Amino acid sequence: MRPLVAVVAGGIVGTGLRLALDTALPFATVVINIVGSFALGYLTARVWPTAPDWLRAGLGPGLLGSFTTFSALAVSVVGLANAGEWMPALAYLAITLVGGLLSAWAGLRLGSRRTPATGITS
Repeated sequence: MRPLVAVVAGGIVGTGLRLALDTALPFATVVINIVGSFALGYLTARVWPTAPDWLRAGLGPGLLGSFTTFSALAVSVVGLANAGEWMPALAYLAITLVGGLLSAWAGLRLGSRRTPATGITS
């Protein structure tokens, strides 16, 4: 029951953050998906190994699952394509996919970093 409550709570926060950024930024979907990819990569490397199941559920599928969405990307890209804006649609898709993958990689790298002197994860 605890993981379910954590997913619902995280979903409420993630959805609220997404709505706030959607209204504030012109290309919010790109920014949201890249930031969310970084955050999930970082949390996966840093928090997941020691976090309880309910926390992983609340932060992963709950918070970041509601914050980042493939459906919003698809709607944005299809909307541009339907308007005859093929080059911006392809650029939007490419930037989101490449940026998301690179930021997830960076988050994983940063999250798994160890300090040389102590060997402790920083």
